[in-house]
Formats: sequence, structure tokens, C-alpha cells
Amino acid sequence: MVKQTTIQSEVTLSGVGLHTGKEVTMTFKPAPINNGFTFVRVDLEGQPIIEADANYVVNTQRGTNLEKLGVKIQTSEHVLAAFVGLDVDNVIIELNASEPPIMDGSSKYFIEAIEKAGIIEQDAERKYYVVKEVISYSDEATGSEILVMPCDDYQITAMVDFGTKVLGTQNATMKSISQFKDEISNARTFSFLHELESLLQHGLIKGGDLNNAIVYVDKEISESTMESLKVAFGKDEITVKPNGILDNLTLHYPNEAARHKLLDVVGDLALIGTRIKGKVIANKPGHFVNTQFAKKMAKIIKIEQRNQVPAYDLNQEPLMDIHKIMSMLPHRPPFLLVDKIFELSETHVVGLKNVTMNEPFFVGHFPNAPVMPGVLIVEAMAQTGGILVLSTVPDPENYLTFFMKIDNVKFKHKVLPGDTLIFKCELITPIRRGICHMQANAYANGKLVAEAELMAQIAKKQ
Repeated sequence: MVKQTTIQSEVTLSGVGLHTGKEVTMTFKPAPINNGFTFVRVDLEGQPIIEADANYVVNTQRGTNLEKLGVKIQTSEHVLAAFVGLDVDNVIIELNASEPPIMDGSSKYFIEAIEKAGIIEQDAERKYYVVKEVISYSDEATGSEILVMPCDDYQITAMVDFGTKVLGTQNATMKSISQFKDEISNARTFSFLHELESLLQHGLIKGGDLNNAIVYVDKEISESTMESLKVAFGKDEITVKPNGILDNLTLHYPNEAARHKLLDVVGDLALIGTRIKGKVIANKPGHFVNTQFAKKMAKIIKIEQRNQVPAYDLNQEPLMDIHKIMSMLPHRPPFLLVDKIFELSETHVVGLKNVTMNEPFFVGHFPNAPVMPGVLIVEAMAQTGGILVLSTVPDPENYLTFFMKIDNVKFKHKVLPGDTLIFKCELITPIRRGICHMQANAYANGKLVAEAELMAQIAKKQ
């Protein structure tokens, strides 16, 4: 079992946003299990949170930009790539502006900050999505395509064709995430001269200089353009090197542009929210096609996770039989709705109920057409979750469990006499002060029959 990780201590970086030109301070903080990557705008009232979620991508011009309830995060990809590249699962990223500092245009300085903070394991299993068939997304307008195919590891190949003599066609490959730090993280962002001219004319690149962006000269530089570049970059002289890039920079690799595109893919696919076991092949990748693919993957994973029926040996010796359950739960027949517990950890519980025609509710629900009431399926899931929260106290027999909130309840299929219900409840957030917030699913006949987000609290008997 691979465990989730977070950073050991806080660490802060400062710099300038590439597009905003604003000074920004960014702090990485440890985060609880299942938190993922969350941005916090500490400069705004209420310190709003924007999760690193593909569904919050609003545009991909000059970076991957997120927005939630009017609150924005710009150019998120280099920071996210650093965390994925160092195998960090959970972190809080505080910013006092909308855009992280560009630093040198790569993930290098973020990598160094994370290593300075240290990385620690957490007491929860890391979740993976194992790719079983080819999944792809293509953009006909640009000819860009990205796909993922089955593979035992997370691999990425980026193939780029910029249609210019100065850069031409380049490829870069990462066969394991362990290669990211040494071979990908220091690949810097780049721009073509014709793009740079347009950005400067429209005031869209205020925090750049020749130390954080490689500029490929794909056209003749006029005297007026050269003067504009001197002013923009604060240089007395600017020249073009023999390899076609502006001076003040030396390429780290001949294929640095392709490596940076691969870095962007790593950062953009972090928005899926789940680690991938598969090989990604990106042909002419860009933020638009990357994030559209991330949205597609996130949707596929969500559907599969909801519909995936856990496999359990129902003939095995249960972890808790009905007698042990009754020693923990205060419920009694006819309102005790869980018969066995098969699994119990600090973050999840799995239980079972055999539904028979002898259930008292079938008398009136419905005569001659017995169907288990949905509200009782929810109650049965809650009782299973009650085992989880009561297992955190030494004397569960002295506690009662009370509902606080029920959200996103869905009923997918009928539950009939003779069915065997399997309940799986997993923590959404850690248990605090006896409050349990969990995702609960109920399965029967190889299908998901009901799901809900439940919140309950235990309290001592008066």
C-alpha cells in the first residue's frame, strides 16, 4: 500500500507574477489526508479556497487559469507540476495575489522549496486510477491530441512541432515520475518573438525578463522591436545567439522546449485529482487540450468510482457480527439495519445487511410490491458509518450518534426482499470533536443502488 504524503512544515517563496507583474508571496502548508491541492487567496476577504480541479478551468490563454465564485488563480501549472513531480498528495498553497511567482519560468524553485519543507507520509492509502483502455481527446482546430493507454507506471511522452526552423520538431519522455526532479523540473517556459511582441503591445506580460523565459527568434527583428525589447527587459543591449534565442540565457537541454511542454502536461493533469497509472502521449500539447483531457478523465474516473462495486467474500468471518455491533451501536430491532462489519480502518468501514421479506417495513411499503424505503437505506449507511466514528472512543456504549446533515442523496436502483446490501463509508474529512463527514455508498446485485454525503456527531448519553 502506497500512502498519501504532505509536506512536513511551512515554506514561503516570493517573486513576481509573469502576466500581472505583481509582487506575490506564496506559502506551502501541510494539508490533511484527501485534501489534494488547494489554493487559498489570503489577500481576499474570507480567504476563499480554490481547489485544483479541472472543472474550475476558465481559460488557458498564457497559462492554466482557475476561477471559483469569482476568485481567480492564474498560471497554476508550474506549482502543481512540482508537487506531482515530488510525489506529494496534499498541500495548501496560500497566495496574496492571483498568480504564483514565475521564478525562472520552470518548477525548479518550487521543487527546492518543497524539499526544504520536507515530505512525510500520512495515515491513508493513496488512490490510483488504473487505465484499462485507451482514452483520448483531440482538438481539430490545432491538430493537438492527448491520450493515455494502459501502463504499470505513470509515464508521459510529449511530441511538439512548432512549424519553425528555429525550433522545429522536438520530443521529451518521462518514464517514471522519479525522473521529474532531475530531468524535467528545470525546463523553462518559452515564447516566440512574434508572440512576445503581441503580448508586450497589449501589456500582457509584465513580470518577465530574459531570465525566466526563453525567447526563440522566429523572424527578423526590426530596430523598433529591438528598442521595445530593451525597454521591456531593462537591458542596454540585446542580441540573438547563433542558436536563435535571445541572449542572457543558455539552454539546459537542446529539447528544453519539449521538456517544458511535458512539465505543463504534468501540472495540468494534476487537475484530474487522482493519480494515474498509465502512459500519456501528448502530440502538440497545450493548456487547452491538456485541461480538456483532464476534465474528461476526471468525469470518467468519477463515474467509474461511483459505479464500481467492491468485491468482498461474504462467506468470510466478519470483523464484527451482530452481537459486537449491538455492543457498539445503541440501535435495536426493528431499527438495527446492519448485520455484519467486514472492514474497519481509521478512514473507512464496510458493512452488510441481508434484506428479507420479514422486514417490518415491507408490510406497508408497499403491499404486494415490497420495496425497501430509500430513507432506510440512508439510515443503514449511517449506522455503518456510526461504527466508524464510535470506534474512535474507548467506551462506545456510552455514546449516541445524531445526524447533522445529509447531502447529494441519489437512489439508483430498487432494493427488494432477498437482496444483500453492502455499505461502504469513507471519510471526506478527518474526524474532529466526534463529527464524522463521510461519503456513503450502498451496493446490491453488482450495482450501486444509493449514495449520499453524511455528517453525524456522537455525544455522550445524558
